[in-house]
Amino acid sequence: MRIGILTGGGDVPGLNPCIKAVVNRVHEAGHEVVGIRRGWGGLATTDLDDPSTVEANFLPLDPTRVRTVDRSGGTFLHSSRTNPGRMPTKDVPSFLADQATGEGPHDFTAHALKVLDHVGIDVLIPIGGDDTLSYGLRMHNEGVPTIAIPKTMDNDVHGSDYCIGFSTAITRGVQFIHSLRTSTGSHERIAVVELFGRYSGETSLITAYLAGVDRALISEVPFDIDRLSELLVADKGRNPSKYAMATISEGATVAGGDMMLSGEADAYGHRKLGGIGQLTGELIKERTGQDIVYQQVGYLMRSGSPDSLDLMVATNYAVMAADLALEGSTGKMVALRDGTYRAVPISITGEGEKRVDIDELYDAENYRPKVRHVHGMPMFLY
Repeated sequence: MRIGILTGGGDVPGLNPCIKAVVNRVHEAGHEVVGIRRGWGGLATTDLDDPSTVEANFLPLDPTRVRTVDRSGGTFLHSSRTNPGRMPTKDVPSFLADQATGEGPHDFTAHALKVLDHVGIDVLIPIGGDDTLSYGLRMHNEGVPTIAIPKTMDNDVHGSDYCIGFSTAITRGVQFIHSLRTSTGSHERIAVVELFGRYSGETSLITAYLAGVDRALISEVPFDIDRLSELLVADKGRNPSKYAMATISEGATVAGGDMMLSGEADAYGHRKLGGIGQLTGELIKERTGQDIVYQQVGYLMRSGSPDSLDLMVATNYAVMAADLALEGSTGKMVALRDGTYRAVPISITGEGEKRVDIDELYDAENYRPKVRHVHGMPMFLY
């Protein structure tokens, strides 16, 4: 059996340990693993008439090659946001240009299937978030035996309580916030810390909850800037050190406004996010006269090595996925449900959206975490 593995979308800590564990498990059973470079882009850019592109995009993996990869973050297979089913005209490889009819986007799934068949991939293991796994579901529907592994700092893949990368992102956020208290307090300011989170505000919410931040703004609830300003000024006044702090999801919006978007949409229809924290800080200063510290944590949240929880989940997800592949049990996604490792149908990724439970976990009037009880809740309250 030859198993193909790829990583797509944004990198997170835990990807390399996940790849390593798949390779070790599969080779122990006497089978092969091939790494597909740059996510789905590795399929889209392989020209079957040019052997050098096959060599460039498909990397044979064995225990020796992956022996040390788990000692660093990111993904040594590299990543991309390529979607072979929706390729913009500007991204179409030259050898496929004659098949790109119309304005686009263009569907080169038939080419991707030919590449997988040519390389002899028997089972495909994509590691990714909603976007990457949506094309994994497409591959499954096209008849490719597929087993998905969920990863994303936003922790918003539907069907799993936990995604690789989330714990490390929260850990980094808490650490940076505590470090930022020194400068914010020294200058008696209001700090606005912008964290990742396009549609789900869990990263902002849980980071604020664990770091003891005054206010948390999340993607699901538009906020009233006047109300927020009043609350933060009051928070600062009550603090003996005379400062206040707020976290904000990059996908959060001021009431009546839109997401802060820039650049062209990618192959999944998403434009870049960022800047809502700076805008919020400027609006607070405009209304209150208070000096602001704005910090966009951004890529630092997903840089470096995984914490112990992400290392454990990544390794266990990998072992589960490898075992499912060896058993011939495909069309699944490995997941954590109610604190238990499980395999769920891969179709579950397209059956809904995973968002913060506002009624249970968020005080939408006062913009802060609201955890009334913990008994019976998942580990991350989600």
